[in-house]
Amino acid sequence: MDGRDKKNIKTGIKVSIVQNRDKHSGQLSHGVVKDIITTGPFHPQGIEVRLKDGSEGRVKEIRL
Repeated sequence: MDGRDKKNIKTGIKVSIVQNRDKHSGQLSHGVVKDIITTGPFHPQGIEVRLKDGSEGRVKEIRL
């Protein structure tokens, strides 16, 4: 599934994100989606979410 389409992102799923501070290194953080921040249906760099631990970033992988 593609992390750039909002229809693929639901609260409660496990994802890997790149936080804003890690954009240049590409370091991934993992967690469970608490809130979806992006308002549009698609974003070319990934849908922005807030994880249950409070971190925010763009979805790079949806972990099943």
